Amino acid sequence: MATLIVAAVLIVDQVIKLLVKTHMHIGEDIPVIGSWFRLHFIENEGFAFGMAFGGTAGKIFLTLFRVVASGLIAWFIVRHIRQGGRTSLVASLALILAGAVGNLVDCCFYGLIFNESYYNIATLFPPEGGYAPFLQGKVVDMFYFPLFELDWPQWMPLVGGQHFEFFSAIFNFADAAITIGVIWLLIDQIFLVPQKTTAPEEQKK
Repeated sequence: MATLIVAAVLIVDQVIKLLVKTHMHIGEDIPVIGSWFRLHFIENEGFAFGMAFGGTAGKIFLTLFRVVASGLIAWFIVRHIRQGGRTSLVASLALILAGAVGNLVDCCFYGLIFNESYYNIATLFPPEGGYAPFLQGKVVDMFYFPLFELDWPQWMPLVGGQHFEFFSAIFNFADAAITIGVIWLLIDQIFLVPQKTTAPEEQKK
């Protein structure tokens, strides 16, 4: 099951990214459902949801950290399966692993196989070479859900007069898999594990 989850998420994630990369340029915006769901192509220099991390050295460190973290998660999944662990925990970790590896593919290889997407649509395997060395590629993000926006009244402390937009983060399918996996993991650990450990005691009563 874990293998199927990881493979499915990776395939969907990479197909979407390849289509965006080869059909859109940076900043291009395509409405999907009205104005509140759009494809908006950006490239993420660092962490999830567009957050940056410490220039070139930070970028390489973050990519290597992803490699190590992905390896540890994969090891834990295999170990848990061999011990006959719960399916719910395996599924949540598989989603997190798939999302991490999906973004790791971008970081490791997209700089090698694509040229820049600024002002033009990128070419796959350009004759002049890619836009960045190994481990320094950018993560492709595209899902944008600005569900609503407003200007805070001037009289409000701290945020008065500022423009607010919900939801302003731009993310990809891999980010969504990680988020769902983390939420699922928290639900599993908070609600499912206590139920399984307290059930035998309740039966004795």
